[in-house]
Amino acid sequence: MRTNPSSHNPVVQQLISLLTEGQAHATIEHILKDLPFEHAGIVPDGLPYSIWQLVEHIRIAQWDILEFSRDAKHQSPKWPDEYWPAETAPTDEQTWHYAIAMIKRDRDTFISLLTEPNVDLYTPFEHGSGQNLFREALLIADHNSYHLGQLVILRRLLQDWQQ
Repeated sequence: MRTNPSSHNPVVQQLISLLTEGQAHATIEHILKDLPFEHAGIVPDGLPYSIWQLVEHIRIAQWDILEFSRDAKHQSPKWPDEYWPAETAPTDEQTWHYAIAMIKRDRDTFISLLTEPNVDLYTPFEHGSGQNLFREALLIADHNSYHLGQLVILRRLLQDWQQ
């Protein structure tokens, strides 16, 4: 039986842990657990976004980073308009659940890039401006954790946060 050397790489293992366990912050699974669907589209006073808009932004940005990391021909959405949904609420519960499932799927797909045999984390992609897989993993973790904190704040403002 052949083993995948990258799956035993301690740096890869730490990146996977950072992407899936949160470490210094709550995971998206924990933050969205038991969220009433009706709360997804509420924009609290003084804030520019709803939970839905943050979740959809996380989905779009993470998908873009994934595609950039694996496809030199990928065209990113137009910033900022195509990274943020205009609608404050999902059209229905199916759309809501789909967005959450896609965040998890794309995260897992990105992790599969990290665990490819003989993965090179540090060599810049032939496309882009010096980015590499290591940087893109950190970018996903950093970007998501920033917005996950905002999701916690929104749930607290909606008086719907159970730690």
